[in-house]
Amino acid sequence: MSIEVVPGLYCEEECVVEEAHTAKHVGSGDVQVLSTPSMIAFMEKTALKCVEKHLPQEYTTVGTMVNIRHLNPAPKGAKVKVSAKLITVEGKRLLFEVKAYWGTITLGEGTHERFIVNRERFIEKVRSLINQQQ
Repeated sequence: MSIEVVPGLYCEEECVVEEAHTAKHVGSGDVQVLSTPSMIAFMEKTALKCVEKHLPQEYTTVGTMVNIRHLNPAPKGAKVKVSAKLITVEGKRLLFEVKAYWGTITLGEGTHERFIVNRERFIEKVRSLINQQQ
């Protein structure tokens, strides 16, 4: 596996808070603001997109850890900027610093870990685990 992923890689994405992203909709609260699970999903998506263009086609990354603080709310309709900066590469382990902003307001920040996996081998592992459960 020849992969050119190095610390310092940085990406930003813009996400709009839709009904499906609100705490009331996902069941993590009862107000129409960006839910913590949705903010984390935005962060994971940004980290995935940041590194996927540097991987061979048969590889992807999977999220394995999040350590996120949700600091401020954002209303439905808000345009949220999400950033992911690769800070550590240890073999197949990638650690990102992730942040979410609504204008100048920091909504959340923390770290997110992903692992590089061969897509087919990973799916085969899932199949094996399914068979173990039957």
